Amino acid sequence: MLLKRTERLPESNEWLYELKHDGYRGIAYKTSGKLYLRSRSDNDFSLRYPTIAKALSTLPNETVVDGEIVAFDESGKPSFNTLQNHRSSRVPLAYFIFDLMILAGRDVTKLPLEKRQELLRAKVLPKLSEPIRYPGALNAGLPDLIMSVKASGLEGLVAKRRDSLYEVGLRSGSWRKMRINKGQEFVIGGYTLGAATFDALIFGYYEGNRLIYVARTRNGFNPALRVDLMKRFVELRTDKCPFVNLPEPRTGRWGAGLTAAKMKDCQWLKPELVGQFGFLEWTPENHLRHTSFIGLREDKAPKDVRREG
Repeated sequence: MLLKRTERLPESNEWLYELKHDGYRGIAYKTSGKLYLRSRSDNDFSLRYPTIAKALSTLPNETVVDGEIVAFDESGKPSFNTLQNHRSSRVPLAYFIFDLMILAGRDVTKLPLEKRQELLRAKVLPKLSEPIRYPGALNAGLPDLIMSVKASGLEGLVAKRRDSLYEVGLRSGSWRKMRINKGQEFVIGGYTLGAATFDALIFGYYEGNRLIYVARTRNGFNPALRVDLMKRFVELRTDKCPFVNLPEPRTGRWGAGLTAAKMKDCQWLKPELVGQFGFLEWTPENHLRHTSFIGLREDKAPKDVRREG
């Protein structure tokens, strides 16, 4: 089940609120005694996150749960950048289970959310232990939650109808998400040339089938990440610029515009990689200010990336 983006969450007793964790969505299921952990794009997460898979091995047989793999930075906050680099450091990981789809062979997707969560707490969670966790609903009013999330520098909030069914593959609006601190996914369409690897990434979003350039960034990279990204870029190089709004006539007040002269220093890529980027704000010219790269989103399809806000 997918979440619908919104600029304002509904506020009534018909809705419950959860933190929006900055991680990878993953479906876990156990069948014939074997545990599987798969991404939205059906990648095998059990190989990438063996500690999570091992902890899920005591899941009841013929059971399917929905959750999110999350890494924590040194301050204890969920961090997508830390999750991206977990292989190079011993960072703490957790798998937050927030819904139940099948319980011991019984399809429970047609039960209301609160009933599914009740079954999850009673029949599934007691069989699991760290680093498997249950996020639970936040017990506070929406204005206070928004203020708290903003002050803590967390990503955002999720609102779910208490009576919502589990609608597989749908974005019906019964589940909604709102970013509170700025950032979103963008499609990587090229880079500017650098000495050893690249100088900056060039990225944008889709309007229909048209890829719109919005910014480039030099921030958020360490040497190892630059090398890893360059390895991914090799097979994606192309002579054709994928952005329909380039070149631009001027660089603009904040220097984010990409003119024909500046494009001579660009290497274009087939728009197949999605990255998470942070930024301060949108400009009137449809560019971004103070951008930084956070990590690749291997669970996102490029054509699904739209402008948020």
